[in-house]
Amino acid sequence: QVQLVESGGGLVQAGGSLRLSCAASQRPYSSHVMNWFRQAPGKEREFVAAIRWGSGRTYYADSVKGRFDISKDSALSTVYLQMNSLRPEDTAVYYCGRGRNLGENDHWGQGTQVTVSS
Repeated sequence: QVQLVESGGGLVQAGGSLRLSCAASQRPYSSHVMNWFRQAPGKEREFVAAIRWGSGRTYYADSVKGRFDISKDSALSTVYLQMNSLRPEDTAVYYCGRGRNLGENDHWGQGTQVTVSS
């Protein structure tokens, strides 16, 4: 059973930046997709960004396109989410996960809180 551990969350002012990390206990296969989701209080969990482990192709929700950047370090089996120009509406618990399909996770991390103050 793969373990996924997120880190890097915290409190930041609007306009600031944070980098989230998601370390996998087992190296993903080239067929895997690593997906980031987020869930704000009182809202449903929503897709944020994804990267295909094999090709490195990336995908973003419209709400974060141009501000967030997803990347991976294959040697460390780690996925990163660089978040720039943060807004109060980005406040949420951010979850990473691994799956076979874009936007679908079979395994989830425990989540990391991101709070953006205005």
